Amino acid sequence: MPIQRVVPKFGFTNINRKEFKAINLDTIQTLADKFNLTSIDFSVLQLHGLVGKNDRVKILGNGQLKAKLDVKAHAFSKSAIEAIENLKGTTETI
Repeated sequence: MPIQRVVPKFGFTNINRKEFKAINLDTIQTLADKFNLTSIDFSVLQLHGLVGKNDRVKILGNGQLKAKLDVKAHAFSKSAIEAIENLKGTTETI
């Protein structure tokens, strides 16, 4: 049996990869409605159990916002930035 068939195969793992926990706009809107919030940041998401303490958060544009919110996260999609800023809200990258 040739050595290349005996030795197990494994792939490449990128050490520079950054994984994000995806949070949609509709999740943020329900959180803001339920707890009467005007500002959403990492500590609020962690407090309500949506992310862990070592997670990175990316806000995605799926869903609709109805209220003006100030959102702080590690990353934003283009559609999420547009949706938040159309309602005169602010986005800040941590």
